[in-house]
Amino acid sequence: MIATQEFPLFPLKTVLFPGGVLPLKIFEPRYLDMVSHCLKNDSGFGVVMIYEGSEAGSQPISIHPVGTLARIVDFDPLEDGLLGVIGLGVQRLRVVGHRIQPDNLLIGQVLWLPDDPVLPPLPSHEPLVRVLRELLEQENLVPYARFLAPDWRDAAWIGNRLTELLPLPLHIRQALLEMTEPHQRLDVLLAMFQEQQIA
Repeated sequence: MIATQEFPLFPLKTVLFPGGVLPLKIFEPRYLDMVSHCLKNDSGFGVVMIYEGSEAGSQPISIHPVGTLARIVDFDPLEDGLLGVIGLGVQRLRVVGHRIQPDNLLIGQVLWLPDDPVLPPLPSHEPLVRVLRELLEQENLVPYARFLAPDWRDAAWIGNRLTELLPLPLHIRQALLEMTEPHQRLDVLLAMFQEQQIA
C-alpha cells in the first residue's frame, strides 16, 4: 500500500499550479490556526478547488481530489484586521481521504503526483510565450510576478502561468492542472486562443 501524508486542506474557488502564486485574505479562526501551524513547522497546506459549496463557513459539499501543496512565502496583517498571506504552489497532490477536525478544518490524506517533465516549448507555442511575457509586464501583476521563478525554457512553467492568468473557466483550469503532459496543455491553450475563446 502506498503511504499517504496528512496536510490541512484549504478548499477554494480557484486552482493553484506548481510554481504559482496565491494571495489569500484569511479571517476564519481555523485558517488562522492553520497558517500559524504551517509557519511554526515549515509545512504547507493543500489547495483544492471546490466542486460544490462555498469557501467560508461550513465545509464545502464536495471538492476536486487533485490540487496543489502551497507553502507560505509571505504574510502581513492587513488594515481591515485580516491576515494577508502569499502561498506558493509546490507540488500536485491527490486527496484520497479526509477527516474534519473539531474546529472544522479539513485534514486530507494525500498522495503526491509526479512533476511534469521539463520540456522546451515547441515553435508552435511561441504566440503563447509572447502573450505570457506581455501579461507579466503589466503593472497590476508586479506583486504576483515578484514571487515567480521564471523559466522560459520549461513548457510546464509557461502553461501553468498562462492557465492561472488567462480568463478561463474554473473547470478548464482544473482539467489543465490534471494534465501530465506540458505540450498537451500548451496545445489546448493555443487552440482556445486561436478560437478567440480567451483574450
